Amino acid sequence: MPPPSVGASAPDFTLPSTAGQTVTLSGLRGKKVLLAFFPLAFTGTCTAELCAMSEDYGKFHSDNTVVLPISVDSVPTLKEFKAKERITVELHSDFKREVSRLYGVLNEEKFYSNRAYILIDRNGVIRWTHQEANNSERRENSEILAELARLG
Repeated sequence: MPPPSVGASAPDFTLPSTAGQTVTLSGLRGKKVLLAFFPLAFTGTCTAELCAMSEDYGKFHSDNTVVLPISVDSVPTLKEFKAKERITVELHSDFKREVSRLYGVLNEEKFYSNRAYILIDRNGVIRWTHQEANNSERRENSEILAELARLG
C-alpha cells in the first residue's frame, strides 16, 4: 500500500503505548502530531534517534506537538528499551503491523517498518512526509522542528 499523500486526511488508528494506555490519532485533533516510525528497538540508529527525541522533547512539546514513535516491537520490549536508554517519550507498539501497512512504511520482506516521519496538522491532515532510503539514516530533530514551524 502506498503511503497517504500530503494534503490527505491521516488514516486513524489506535495503538498501545509504554504508558499502559492506548493512543488514538483522531483523539489528538487540535495538536500537531509527529508519527516517527522506527525499525527496531535496541538498534544503533533507533537508539540515537529516540535519545535525541527525548533530549528535544521540550522543543516538540512547546510547539504543541505530540510525538508518537512507532515500531513493530511488543510493548514489553519497548518498555525495556525505554528504561534501558532512559527515553522520556512514550513509545507505541504496532506489533500487528497494521499502522505501518496503513501508512505504507512496512518493509514486507523484513517485517518491520522503514524509518519514516509524517507530520499531521491540527485538523488531521498530512502536511509533510519523509521515508529514509536507508534505515541507518535519520532526520535531525532540527529539520523536523523546522517543518513543524512551517505548519504554524
